[in-house]
Amino acid sequence: MTTRVDVKTRCSWSASNPLMVAYHDREWGVPLHNDRKLFELLVLADLRRRGFSVHQLHAILDVLKDRFATRLFDATGGGGSVRLLTDGREIYAKTARGELYNLLRTPMQPLLVIGDEGLLKDLSGKVRGRKRRKRTLNQS
Repeated sequence: MTTRVDVKTRCSWSASNPLMVAYHDREWGVPLHNDRKLFELLVLADLRRRGFSVHQLHAILDVLKDRFATRLFDATGGGGSVRLLTDGREIYAKTARGELYNLLRTPMQPLLVIGDEGLLKDLSGKVRGRKRRKRTLNQS
């Protein structure tokens, strides 16, 4: 009697980190048909483009789920209990009570805010359509 060992073929980028292996096995290459998940993917892609690492994005998602019991969709315009803000370098969560948390450095301790929060901008996903050019017929 022989035993069969199932070995998954994975991309090389996922081999170095257990979080990346889990992401590769559960999410990578799986078609999305859920509007909320597609929206979250757009927000994550935007954050990635802004310079946040994949590790930081996973940490943000984990904190939102574990600390605030919410998803990225709800925190970026879906009417959740927290709102995400950014200054371009960090991601913050602002609760309905006005408490502000740095999701990457101290997600369990509210920050002491002195002064105005004017430098922080809402982190929200927006899908914009492209402007269509008017076609003109060349008349000779």
